[in-house]
Amino acid sequence: MNGKEAERWASEFLKRQGLKPVAMNYRCRLGEIDLVMQDGETLVFVEVRQRSNAGFGGAASSIDRHKQHRIILAARHYLSGLRRMPPCRFDVVLMDDERGLNAEWIRNAFDAGSPL
Repeated sequence: MNGKEAERWASEFLKRQGLKPVAMNYRCRLGEIDLVMQDGETLVFVEVRQRSNAGFGGAASSIDRHKQHRIILAARHYLSGLRRMPPCRFDVVLMDDERGLNAEWIRNAFDAGSPL
């Protein structure tokens, strides 16, 4: 499965968990957010990572501090366009296979206050 298919799969997976889609592939000059979802009152910024093999550490290891920083900057940009600041969190959906069979959803995977 390619990146776009992985993002669609993750969106459907999260919808089945009760989250509501808000935006997909939000981009600005600062970075990109794969999925923006609503979980009750909380706005959730989701990074989707899919790796077909774990030879280089798997999907989780690909979300390094630099990548987290870019996601946080893009989230701040997204939030700047809202009238009120909702509670927010950063989640990650990891897939270390081609079909999403070994998918893992990590809530609060990192936060905007994480040391860079």
